[in-house]
Amino acid sequence: MLPSGWATRPTTSEDAPDLLALVHASDMVAVGFADFDPSDVKLALEGPVSVVATGPAGEIMGWGYLDNATDGPRDFVEVYVHPEGGLPAQRPLLARMTAAVKERGKNARAGAIPTELAWIASIEDAGFTFLKQYARMQITLPVALEPAPGVEVRPVTQEELPAFYSIIDTAFRDTPDYRPTSYEQWLSRYVGERHVDWDEWLVALVDGQLAGALQSKASEGDPEGWVQNLAVLREFRKRGVGRSLLAAAFQIYSTKGYPQAGLGVDLANPTEAIRLYTGVGMTPAYRANIYEQDYS
Repeated sequence: MLPSGWATRPTTSEDAPDLLALVHASDMVAVGFADFDPSDVKLALEGPVSVVATGPAGEIMGWGYLDNATDGPRDFVEVYVHPEGGLPAQRPLLARMTAAVKERGKNARAGAIPTELAWIASIEDAGFTFLKQYARMQITLPVALEPAPGVEVRPVTQEELPAFYSIIDTAFRDTPDYRPTSYEQWLSRYVGERHVDWDEWLVALVDGQLAGALQSKASEGDPEGWVQNLAVLREFRKRGVGRSLLAAAFQIYSTKGYPQAGLGVDLANPTEAIRLYTGVGMTPAYRANIYEQDYS
C-alpha cells in the first residue's frame, strides 16, 4: 500500500525529463555515476507497461516498467525509487509490475546491484531467485590497442545491413538468453526513426569474408562510447576478430573526444566474452545480480 496522499498513474512522454532525473539520482546512490540516458527513457516509455508513483504534491517518487522489446516469453521488471523518500513506492510498484507480467502470460527477471539490499529483499519476497551476474565493463580512453593481423575493420555499408544483422543473430544464438527477432524487427528497434552514428557500426573481414560485427549505441550527449552488440561468427573466433573490432571502436570513440568506453557482459556467457574484454584492459565498473521468477 502506498502512503496516504500517494498515487500511481501511467507515464506520458512529458514525464521523460523527470524520469531521467529520478533514475540518475538512483544510479548515483547505487553505482556512483549516472548510467542512463534520454534514449533509454524513450525506449522504456515505448514498452508494454510503464507506471509512476507520485507523492502528495504530484511529484514522481518512483517508476516501474516492463522491458520486452521483442515481446518474447520473458519480461524484465524495472523499478526505480527516489533515494530521498521514494522507498515506500518500491514494493507497490513491484507488485504492479509482477501482476502485469502474470496478466501478459510471461515469466519475469529483475536486476539488482549487490548493495541494494532493500530492493533485493523486495524481489526475493516476491518470489524471485538468484540466477547469475552481469558486469558493466569500462575502459579509459585513449588506449593503445592493435588489431590482429589479417583482420580488416571498417564501417558497415547500408547494403550490408542484412548481413550485419545476420552475424549478430547467428553468433548470439550461442548464448542462452538470446531471443531471435526478424530482420525487420531488429531494424525497427535499432534504426527506424532513431539517430545512428553509422561510423561506429563496424564490420570485420577475414580473407574478404564478413566475420564479425560491432554495433554502437548513439551517445545522445553521454560522454561515453557504448558497445551495444559485438558478435563474431563461430568459425572466426580465436583469431582476434573481437579484439580488432574493439580496437577500431575505441579509436573512433577517442577521436570523438569520449573519455571512456563501456559495454555490458553476461558473466555466464558460454563463449566467455569476459575474457576478451578483460584482455583488452576493460574492468567492471559494477556487477549486477539477475533474479528470475517462473510463472509457467
